[in-house]
Amino acid sequence: MFRGSSYHTIDDKGRIVVPSRFRVLARSEEADGLMVSRMDSCLLAYPFAEWRRLEERILQLAEKSDTMRRFRRIFIGGAHECGCDKQDRILIPPVLRQYAGLVKEIVLVGVLDHFEIWSRENFENESLMLEAELKNPEARNEIAKLGI
Repeated sequence: MFRGSSYHTIDDKGRIVVPSRFRVLARSEEADGLMVSRMDSCLLAYPFAEWRRLEERILQLAEKSDTMRRFRRIFIGGAHECGCDKQDRILIPPVLRQYAGLVKEIVLVGVLDHFEIWSRENFENESLMLEAELKNPEARNEIAKLGI
């Protein structure tokens, strides 16, 4: 499981070092790397096995609404295989870097079955949005159901 967050940099070529606690989960016997796609102004990085499970769930959805077709088109169609090099870095394609605003300072955030790659600025804005939402009693009650 991917947990925790850490601050890193992305180099001029678009490479990021995957932290060792995430790298162990990104390696398998069949492939060394991640599938990376986009959503919510950040990138989502999945180990290949987890990505295949996600694709199967998406295929099983009976819903064929315009929204789901667009989601599949953008999320699946915009996904890229990002292999790890010998220095344990992955290369983020330019189109994904541009989408997420990845320039120099980034944040990697573990969210259980995958991790997210944020520009530091976007992640700080996301944190501020959560703080504002937590002032709403409905939001606080939803989180309280988790026992927190």
